[in-house]
Amino acid sequence: MQGKIIKGIAGFYYVHVAESGIYECKAKGIFRKNNEKPIVGDDCIIEVISEEEKTGNISELLPRRNELLRPTVSNVDQALVVFACKSPDINYNLLDRFLIRMQMEGIPTIIVFNKVDLVSDEEKAYIAEVYERAGNKILFTSTKSQEGIEELKEILRNKTSTVAGPSGVGKSSIVNLLQSNVYMETGSISNKIERGKHTTRHSEIIPIEQSTYIVDTPGFSTLYISELMEEELKNFYPDFEVENRCRFDGCNHIKEPDCAVKAAVESGLINKDRYENYVLLFEELKNTKRY
Repeated sequence: MQGKIIKGIAGFYYVHVAESGIYECKAKGIFRKNNEKPIVGDDCIIEVISEEEKTGNISELLPRRNELLRPTVSNVDQALVVFACKSPDINYNLLDRFLIRMQMEGIPTIIVFNKVDLVSDEEKAYIAEVYERAGNKILFTSTKSQEGIEELKEILRNKTSTVAGPSGVGKSSIVNLLQSNVYMETGSISNKIERGKHTTRHSEIIPIEQSTYIVDTPGFSTLYISELMEEELKNFYPDFEVENRCRFDGCNHIKEPDCAVKAAVESGLINKDRYENYVLLFEELKNTKRY
Protein backbone atom coordinates (compact mmCIF):
# COMPACT_ATOMS: atom_id res chain seq x y z
CA MET A 1 0.00 0.00 0.00
CA GLN A 2 1.18 3.51 -0.76
CA GLY A 3 0.64 6.33 1.72
CA LYS A 4 2.04 9.57 3.11
CA ILE A 5 3.72 10.03 6.49
CA ILE A 6 1.64 12.63 8.33
CA LYS A 7 3.30 12.51 11.77
CA GLY A 8 6.22 10.90 13.58
CA ILE A 9 6.48 10.37 17.34
CA ALA A 10 9.16 8.42 19.22
CA GLY A 11 9.96 6.01 16.39
CA PHE A 12 6.35 5.54 15.28
CA TYR A 13 5.19 6.91 11.94
CA TYR A 14 1.55 7.59 11.16
CA VAL A 15 0.87 6.91 7.49
CA HIS A 16 -2.27 8.11 5.75
CA VAL A 17 -3.52 5.82 2.99
CA ALA A 18 -6.26 7.31 0.81
CA GLU A 19 -9.64 5.71 1.47
CA SER A 20 -8.16 3.34 4.08
CA GLY A 21 -7.22 5.61 6.99
CA ILE A 22 -4.16 6.00 9.19
CA TYR A 23 -1.73 3.19 9.97
CA GLU A 24 0.70 3.21 12.91
CA CYS A 25 4.00 2.01 11.47
CA LYS A 26 7.60 1.31 12.38
CA ALA A 27 10.39 1.81 9.87
CA LYS A 28 12.22 -1.35 8.83
CA GLY A 29 15.83 -1.73 9.93
CA ILE A 30 17.11 -1.30 6.37
CA PHE A 31 16.61 2.46 6.68
CA ARG A 32 18.91 2.69 9.70
CA LYS A 33 21.46 0.53 7.89
CA ASN A 34 21.34 2.85 4.86
CA ASN A 35 21.41 5.96 7.09
CA GLU A 36 17.96 6.99 5.85
CA LYS A 37 15.32 8.48 8.11
CA PRO A 38 11.64 8.86 7.17
CA ILE A 39 10.27 12.37 7.68
CA VAL A 40 6.83 13.95 7.63
CA GLY A 41 5.67 14.37 4.04
CA ASP A 42 7.45 11.31 2.68
CA ASP A 43 5.48 9.12 0.31
CA CYS A 44 6.10 5.50 1.21
CA ILE A 45 5.12 1.87 0.74
CA ILE A 46 3.81 0.06 3.80
CA GLU A 47 3.26 -3.60 4.61
CA VAL A 48 0.10 -4.01 6.68
CA ILE A 49 0.51 -6.12 9.83
CA SER A 50 -3.06 -5.79 11.11
CA GLU A 51 -5.93 -4.20 9.22
CA GLU A 52 -8.06 -4.32 12.34
CA GLU A 53 -5.42 -2.59 14.50
CA LYS A 54 -4.28 -0.38 11.62
CA THR A 55 -0.59 -1.26 12.11
CA GLY A 56 2.18 -1.86 9.62
CA ASN A 57 5.81 -1.41 8.62
CA ILE A 58 7.31 1.14 6.24
CA SER A 59 9.16 -0.95 3.65
CA GLU A 60 10.14 1.69 1.08
CA LEU A 61 10.53 5.47 0.84
CA LEU A 62 9.65 6.98 -2.52
CA PRO A 63 11.95 9.71 -3.97
CA ARG A 64 11.53 13.19 -2.41
CA ARG A 65 10.73 16.12 -4.68
CA ASN A 66 12.06 18.58 -2.10
CA GLU A 67 12.81 18.89 1.61
CA LEU A 68 12.36 21.78 4.04
CA LEU A 69 14.51 21.93 7.15
CA ARG A 70 12.40 24.41 9.13
CA PRO A 71 9.86 22.84 9.50
CA THR A 72 11.26 19.43 8.59
CA VAL A 73 8.91 18.19 5.90
CA SER A 74 9.23 16.79 2.38
CA ASN A 75 7.30 16.97 -0.89
CA VAL A 76 5.83 20.43 -0.33
CA ASP A 77 4.09 21.97 -3.36
CA GLN A 78 3.42 25.46 -1.99
CA ALA A 79 3.43 27.59 1.14
CA LEU A 80 0.57 29.55 2.66
CA VAL A 81 1.96 32.43 4.69
CA VAL A 82 -0.86 33.61 6.96
CA PHE A 83 -1.00 37.07 8.56
CA ALA A 84 -3.93 38.96 10.08
CA CYS A 85 -5.00 42.27 8.52
CA LYS A 86 -5.49 43.52 12.09
CA SER A 87 -5.43 42.19 15.65
CA PRO A 88 -2.49 41.73 15.56
CA ASP A 89 -1.39 44.38 13.07
CA ILE A 90 0.71 43.12 10.16
CA ASN A 91 4.39 42.83 11.00
CA TYR A 92 5.68 43.67 7.52
CA ASN A 93 9.28 42.97 8.50
CA LEU A 94 8.38 39.43 9.55
CA LEU A 95 6.22 38.95 6.44
CA ASP A 96 9.14 39.89 4.20
CA ARG A 97 11.33 37.39 6.09
CA PHE A 98 8.82 34.63 5.39
CA LEU A 99 8.69 35.53 1.69
CA ILE A 100 12.49 35.59 1.47
CA ARG A 101 12.78 32.26 3.30
CA MET A 102 10.32 30.55 0.96
CA GLN A 103 12.12 32.00 -2.09
CA MET A 104 15.38 30.64 -0.68
CA GLU A 105 13.74 27.20 -0.42
CA GLY A 106 12.23 27.47 -3.91
CA ILE A 107 8.65 27.05 -2.63
CA PRO A 108 5.84 28.98 -4.41
CA THR A 109 4.02 31.17 -1.88
CA ILE A 110 0.48 32.47 -1.42
CA ILE A 111 -0.02 35.20 1.19
CA VAL A 112 -3.29 34.81 3.11
CA PHE A 113 -4.41 37.98 4.88
CA ASN A 114 -6.97 36.81 7.44
CA LYS A 115 -9.47 38.86 9.49
CA VAL A 116 -10.29 41.04 6.48
CA ASP A 117 -13.59 41.91 8.20
CA LEU A 118 -11.61 44.07 10.67
CA VAL A 119 -10.22 46.53 8.10
CA SER A 120 -11.66 49.19 5.78
CA ASP A 121 -11.65 48.90 2.00
CA GLU A 122 -8.86 51.52 1.92
CA GLU A 123 -6.65 49.48 4.28
CA LYS A 124 -7.34 46.33 2.25
CA ALA A 125 -6.43 48.13 -0.97
CA TYR A 126 -3.13 49.33 0.52
CA ILE A 127 -2.14 45.80 1.61
CA ALA A 128 -3.06 44.39 -1.81
CA GLU A 129 -1.19 47.12 -3.68
CA VAL A 130 2.08 46.57 -1.76
CA TYR A 131 2.29 42.81 -2.17
CA GLU A 132 0.65 42.31 -5.57
CA ARG A 133 3.10 44.88 -6.95
CA ALA A 134 5.88 42.72 -5.49
CA GLY A 135 4.59 39.83 -7.61
CA ASN A 136 2.91 37.84 -4.84
CA LYS A 137 -0.36 35.93 -5.10
CA ILE A 138 -2.56 37.09 -2.22
CA LEU A 139 -5.92 36.09 -0.80
CA PHE A 140 -8.07 37.85 1.78
CA THR A 141 -10.02 35.62 4.18
CA SER A 142 -12.29 35.87 7.19
CA THR A 143 -13.02 32.85 9.36
CA LYS A 144 -15.91 34.85 10.83
CA SER A 145 -17.76 35.39 7.53
CA GLN A 146 -15.91 32.56 5.70
CA GLU A 147 -14.92 35.00 2.95
CA GLY A 148 -12.22 33.48 0.75
CA ILE A 149 -12.39 30.01 2.31
CA GLU A 150 -13.84 28.26 -0.76
CA GLU A 151 -11.25 29.95 -2.99
CA LEU A 152 -8.55 28.82 -0.55
CA LYS A 153 -9.80 25.22 -0.79
CA GLU A 154 -9.38 25.42 -4.58
CA ILE A 155 -5.82 26.72 -4.19
CA LEU A 156 -5.01 23.80 -1.88
CA ARG A 157 -6.69 21.03 -3.90
CA ASN A 158 -4.43 18.10 -4.91
CA LYS A 159 -1.38 19.72 -3.32
CA THR A 160 0.66 19.47 -0.12
CA SER A 161 0.82 22.97 1.37
CA THR A 162 2.78 24.15 4.37
CA VAL A 163 0.99 26.73 6.51
CA ALA A 164 3.18 29.24 8.35
CA GLY A 165 2.82 32.56 10.08
CA PRO A 166 2.98 34.21 13.51
CA SER A 167 0.75 33.29 16.44
CA GLY A 168 -2.68 34.84 16.82
CA VAL A 169 -3.44 35.39 13.13
CA GLY A 170 -6.10 32.69 12.86
CA LYS A 171 -4.14 29.80 11.34
CA SER A 172 -5.88 27.24 13.55
CA SER A 173 -9.32 28.66 12.72
CA ILE A 174 -8.54 28.46 9.00
CA VAL A 175 -7.27 24.88 9.33
CA ASN A 176 -10.41 23.93 11.29
CA LEU A 177 -12.65 25.36 8.54
CA LEU A 178 -10.67 23.53 5.88
CA GLN A 179 -11.25 20.30 7.79
CA SER A 180 -15.00 20.79 8.07
CA ASN A 181 -15.73 18.20 5.38
CA VAL A 182 -12.78 15.86 5.94
CA TYR A 183 -13.74 12.50 4.51
CA MET A 184 -11.61 10.37 6.87
CA GLU A 185 -12.88 9.22 10.24
CA THR A 186 -11.57 11.43 13.06
CA GLY A 187 -11.52 8.55 15.53
CA SER A 188 -8.34 7.12 14.09
CA ILE A 189 -6.65 10.49 14.55
CA SER A 190 -7.69 10.94 18.16
CA ASN A 191 -6.94 7.34 19.10
CA LYS A 192 -3.53 7.13 17.48
CA ILE A 193 -2.10 10.65 17.18
CA GLU A 194 -3.60 12.70 20.00
CA ARG A 195 -1.76 10.66 22.61
CA GLY A 196 1.39 12.37 21.39
CA LYS A 197 0.17 15.76 22.62
CA HIS A 198 2.59 15.76 25.56
CA THR A 199 5.60 15.49 23.26
CA THR A 200 7.58 18.36 21.76
CA ARG A 201 5.58 19.99 18.97
CA HIS A 202 6.53 18.58 15.57
CA SER A 203 5.30 19.24 12.07
CA GLU A 204 2.08 17.40 11.32
CA ILE A 205 0.31 16.85 8.02
CA ILE A 206 -3.48 17.00 8.03
CA PRO A 207 -5.35 15.24 5.20
CA ILE A 208 -8.12 17.51 3.85
CA GLU A 209 -9.20 15.47 0.83
CA GLN A 210 -7.83 12.32 -0.80
CA SER A 211 -4.82 14.03 -2.40
CA THR A 212 -4.89 17.31 -0.46
CA TYR A 213 -2.72 17.86 2.61
CA ILE A 214 -1.74 20.81 4.77
CA VAL A 215 1.32 20.94 7.01
CA ASP A 216 0.46 22.46 10.37
CA THR A 217 3.44 24.19 11.99
CA PRO A 218 3.95 26.14 15.23
CA GLY A 219 3.66 29.92 15.19
CA PHE A 220 6.77 32.02 14.63
CA SER A 221 7.64 35.23 16.44
CA THR A 222 10.81 35.73 14.43
CA LEU A 223 12.50 34.18 11.43
CA TYR A 224 16.18 34.23 10.66
CA ILE A 225 17.65 34.62 7.19
CA SER A 226 21.21 35.08 8.47
CA GLU A 227 22.83 32.73 5.91
CA LEU A 228 22.12 35.38 3.25
CA MET A 229 24.87 37.86 2.43
CA GLU A 230 23.63 41.46 2.48
CA GLU A 231 24.44 42.00 -1.21
CA GLU A 232 22.18 39.03 -2.10
CA LEU A 233 19.12 40.50 -0.39
CA LYS A 234 18.02 42.66 -3.35
CA ASN A 235 17.57 39.49 -5.43
CA PHE A 236 14.59 38.59 -3.22
CA TYR A 237 12.74 41.87 -3.92
CA PRO A 238 11.34 41.46 -7.45
CA ASP A 239 9.56 44.84 -7.21
CA PHE A 240 13.00 46.48 -7.14
CA GLU A 241 13.59 45.52 -10.78
CA VAL A 242 12.77 48.97 -12.15
CA GLU A 243 13.01 50.01 -15.78
CA ASN A 244 15.77 52.59 -15.26
CA ARG A 245 19.15 51.14 -14.34
CA CYS A 246 21.23 52.16 -11.35
CA ARG A 247 24.50 53.97 -12.05
CA PHE A 248 26.50 51.08 -10.57
CA ASP A 249 25.94 47.44 -11.59
CA GLY A 250 26.48 46.19 -8.02
CA CYS A 251 24.19 48.81 -6.45
CA ASN A 252 22.67 47.66 -3.15
CA HIS A 253 20.14 50.53 -3.19
CA ILE A 254 21.28 51.93 0.16
CA LYS A 255 23.67 54.91 -0.04
CA GLU A 256 24.88 54.67 -3.63
CA PRO A 257 24.41 57.75 -5.88
CA ASP A 258 22.08 57.69 -8.90
CA CYS A 259 20.15 54.71 -7.57
CA ALA A 260 17.09 53.90 -9.70
CA VAL A 261 15.39 52.03 -6.82
CA LYS A 262 15.64 54.99 -4.44
CA ALA A 263 14.30 57.23 -7.22
CA ALA A 264 11.38 54.81 -7.69
CA VAL A 265 10.66 54.99 -3.95
CA GLU A 266 10.60 58.80 -4.10
CA SER A 267 8.22 58.75 -7.08
CA GLY A 268 5.92 56.18 -5.47
CA LEU A 269 6.64 53.34 -7.89
CA ILE A 270 8.08 51.28 -5.02
CA ASN A 271 6.30 51.25 -1.66
CA LYS A 272 8.23 53.30 0.91
CA ASP A 273 7.45 51.02 3.87
CA ARG A 274 8.64 47.96 1.98
CA TYR A 275 11.87 49.74 0.98
CA GLU A 276 12.49 50.77 4.61
CA ASN A 277 12.05 47.12 5.62
CA TYR A 278 14.65 46.21 3.01
CA VAL A 279 17.10 48.70 4.51
CA LEU A 280 16.54 47.26 8.02
CA LEU A 281 17.15 43.71 6.80
CA PHE A 282 20.22 44.82 4.81
CA GLU A 283 21.77 46.42 7.91
CA GLU A 284 20.94 43.34 9.99
CA LEU A 285 22.67 41.03 7.50
CA LYS A 286 25.60 43.42 7.17
CA ASN A 287 26.14 43.30 10.95
CA THR A 288 25.70 39.51 11.23
CA LYS A 289 28.87 37.83 12.47
CA ARG A 290 29.72 34.78 10.37
CA TYR A 291 32.31 32.28 11.49
